Amino acid sequence: MSEVQRKKYSDKDKNNIFDHEFMPHIDSMYNFAYRLTFDEDDAKDLVQDTYLKAYRFINSFEKGTNAKAWLFRILKNSFINEYRKKSKQPAKVDYQEVETYYNSDNVDYSMTSDLRVDAVKDMLGDEISNALNSLAVDFRTVIILCDLEGFTYEEMAKILDIPIGTVRSRLHRARNLLKDKLRSYAENMGYDTEEE
Repeated sequence: MSEVQRKKYSDKDKNNIFDHEFMPHIDSMYNFAYRLTFDEDDAKDLVQDTYLKAYRFINSFEKGTNAKAWLFRILKNSFINEYRKKSKQPAKVDYQEVETYYNSDNVDYSMTSDLRVDAVKDMLGDEISNALNSLAVDFRTVIILCDLEGFTYEEMAKILDIPIGTVRSRLHRARNLLKDKLRSYAENMGYDTEEE
């Protein structure tokens, strides 16, 4: 175990690190969490969980290092763990709520909710966001970390716990996928999309 991991911060030091090194990144953390979850409440829960874990394991953080990268890694791991847990659970439906709704006098049978529309309606709604959100989570994550959050390849490799070569190739593939998805939009906006 290294000296950093054995260091015990005082309560004052913990609060100082939390307030001055962790809290300035809360907006970036929320933006990243929202891009992963597509849901405001889930994103807030993920950020809260990340900050709780960061405080709980603050003794493994080396003061003065890249707190943003450390927090992003915690958030990414929390998202993956929660995603795995949810994917193993069967879908849950509250049949009582459904029955109550359809037995009520207010029901309009011709107006059934389209979940695809509901999932997208609160998002930015532009073509770029839709194209980014349609990418697989691995590709979406590298685009967000590099192009939106400004992390270096080395920082991304640490956050994602993958080799730097994988970061580069995944980012290249993600950008090409995004370019393909946005080609018709670019043409409609008057851009020349001919490959050289």
